[in-house]
Amino acid sequence: MTETPPPADLEELLALAADHGLDLVPDSLRTEEVGLDFRVAFARARDGQRWVLRIPRRAEVLPRAAIEGRLLALLAPRLDVAVPDWRISTERLIAYPLLPGTPGLTVRADGAVDWHVDMASTEFASTLGAFIAQLHAVDPVEAAATGIPAHTPAQVREGWRADLARVAEHFEIAPALRERWESWLAEDSYWPDRSVLTHGEIYPGHTLVQGERLSAVLDWTTAAVGDPARDFMFHRAGAPPEAFDAALAAYTDGGGTVHARLGEHCEEMFSASPLAYGLYALETGEQQHREAAAAALAP
Repeated sequence: MTETPPPADLEELLALAADHGLDLVPDSLRTEEVGLDFRVAFARARDGQRWVLRIPRRAEVLPRAAIEGRLLALLAPRLDVAVPDWRISTERLIAYPLLPGTPGLTVRADGAVDWHVDMASTEFASTLGAFIAQLHAVDPVEAAATGIPAHTPAQVREGWRADLARVAEHFEIAPALRERWESWLAEDSYWPDRSVLTHGEIYPGHTLVQGERLSAVLDWTTAAVGDPARDFMFHRAGAPPEAFDAALAAYTDGGGTVHARLGEHCEEMFSASPLAYGLYALETGEQQHREAAAAALAP
C-alpha cells in the first residue's frame, strides 16, 4: 500500500472500529478514497492482525452489500484465490482480515496511480484465466439465490439498449460513439449464448498479486449472472495480445468456453464504459459526477 498521511477524521474511524470490537493502532490507519460506494481503510490491530475496513458512503449501497456477503460465503470454498472473509458486517462497517498479496494498483492521495502488476505478464494472465474459469463454473442458479442480479443473454443485451436509451435522454453522446454502440448492439455475432456468474469488474484495483500470480480478488458488489465477457473486458483493454491469449488458454484449460468474437466483444463493451458513469451520475445526482460523465460521453 502506498504510504499516505493519516485521514483527517482518524479519531472517528478509530471509534467506529472500537464500536465493533476492533482495537486498532492509531498510526497504522490509512485510507483510500477512490471507491464510489465505499470508503476503504487499512489498519493493524493491537494483536498484530491487519484489517481492511469498508465504510459505506451512502445508505443505498447497503442492500447490495448484504447480497455481496452471501455471495462471498458461497464462493470462498470454491476458488483457489482468496476472497474477503467478512468478520464484521453492519450498516456502519464491513471489516475483514487483510488478504494475501499486493494490490495490482494503488492510488496516491494526489491521484497518481502506482502499478504493481505487469499487464504483459503471461503468468499473471494464466492465473487470471484459471480463476475466471472456476468462477464461471459456479452454478448460476445457486449464485442467483444469493440475491445477485441474474439475466439471460437476451436480457443482458436488452439491458445495454435500455442503458443507452436512458443515458441518451439526459446527456449528449458523441455521434461516433453512439453509432459504434448501436452497431455493437445490433450485431448478433458479438453476443454469447450463455450466462455465467461474473465478478463484473476485474481490473488491477480489485486484484491482489504475489509475484506475478493472482492471489485474491476484492470488491464483489458488481457480481451478477450475465455476460462472461465482463470478466475479460479490462484485461483485453489493458494487456497485450499474447497475455490475453494466455488468459483465454488457461480459461479453456479450466473448462471455460470461449465464443468466437469474445475479444472484439470485450473491446466494444469497454468502449461503452462511459454509459456506466452516466448511470452513476444519474443515481447520485451530484454535479461533479454529471460533469465527468458528460465529458466521457462527448469527448
